[in-house]
Amino acid sequence: MARYDALPPGVLPFAVSRETSAALVGISPSKFEELVNDGRMPQPRALDGRVLWDVEELRAAWRALPRRGEAAQNALSAWDKALAR
Repeated sequence: MARYDALPPGVLPFAVSRETSAALVGISPSKFEELVNDGRMPQPRALDGRVLWDVEELRAAWRALPRRGEAAQNALSAWDKALAR
C-alpha cells in the first residue's frame, strides 16, 4: 500500500496507486483493472516504472458512468465529455 503519511493532515494526494484508486471508487483492484481495460476508468500515468492515477481523472470518469436506469453510453465518448468539462 502507498504511504501518504508524509502529507499534512487534510491534504489529499493527487496521484494514487491502483489499490488506492480502486478503494476511492469503492471496488476491488481486479474490478478496477477491468474498468481501466475497457475504458470506463482512465489509464494511469507512468513515472519511472510506477503507474499512478490522477484523482481528478478518476472523479471525472466516475461521474461519466451512467446512473442506474440510464442507458449506457459509449465509454470513450463519456470519458471524452467528462474531460472536456
